[in-house]
Amino acid sequence: MCVKTFKLRKLVVLDYDKGLEGTEVELIDGLIINREDDYDTWLIEGFINRNYWNYFEDKKHEELMVQATITKESNEPASFITKMTEMHEIGQQMNVMLMGKIIDKQKKDVEQLLTALVEDGYEGEELIQKFKEIY
Repeated sequence: MCVKTFKLRKLVVLDYDKGLEGTEVELIDGLIINREDDYDTWLIEGFINRNYWNYFEDKKHEELMVQATITKESNEPASFITKMTEMHEIGQQMNVMLMGKIIDKQKKDVEQLLTALVEDGYEGEELIQKFKEIY
């Protein structure tokens, strides 16, 4: 299996219960790996302050839609549907690992679709399932 590793510059978790308002996770460091496997999976690892522990602990069983800016902060963010696979304390910091698939559509198209679904009353897990059906 061949992998490609990139520097993670920015990570935003979209909160379905807040009308897709994003929570930017302040990175100390991070990387993103295109595993180039049969499942087209990506691994996102953020090294962050431990004060995010409860935030991610509450989301550990959810599918998370995230936007990741790769290599340069000026790059357009890529969108992913992920699940948290691990999180570990490292002194006053922690790391969080997300595994998922990239969403190929342009950010604008994804935002329009999600906005329409939220306006139709979808939220939480129901929103995720409806998004997957359409997408």
